[in-house]
Amino acid sequence: MPRYSTRTIKQYFQDGHSASNTYEKGKALENLLCYLFAKIPGVTISKRNIVNTFQTEEIDVAFWNEKHARGLYFLPHTLLAECKNWSSAVSGREISYFAVRLQNRGLGHGILLAAAGITGSANDLHGAHFEMAMALSHGIHIMVVTRREIEFLKSPKDLVRLLKHKLCELAVSGSVFLEKPN
Repeated sequence: MPRYSTRTIKQYFQDGHSASNTYEKGKALENLLCYLFAKIPGVTISKRNIVNTFQTEEIDVAFWNEKHARGLYFLPHTLLAECKNWSSAVSGREISYFAVRLQNRGLGHGILLAAAGITGSANDLHGAHFEMAMALSHGIHIMVVTRREIEFLKSPKDLVRLLKHKLCELAVSGSVFLEKPN
């Protein structure tokens, strides 16, 4: 598998930091997400920034997953991702909104790239962690990936491993797994 460029990752984060508006900040994080996932064997970017027919919901990025043996074979063919390039943690309201969008499309898995993480605590399930648990109780698995976690990725293999850990943690504890790199 190819390696990620630390310089490229830093540049995407810098682009977001120096952006003049929220649209450009979000676009920088979406570009980073696409860079990371496009290097995973069998994963391609299908659509970006698509608004539904009713003009009520937008999907940041949709991926097609061929379920390659060295890729995301453990995830469904269609994956939707949401990007939040915020300086503060993502709230439960945003988690709930994303879970509803996944459910409305009959999907059980989604990826939330939340630069600053999510609110609340996994130990007592408050804030966004509560909404993660509620989504899980309805069969919706949201894998939250943070800036800190991305900064430690060296290759697509690391990202695949991270997503596996997150799914296992969701199943075992009912909460999101935030990896603390060594």
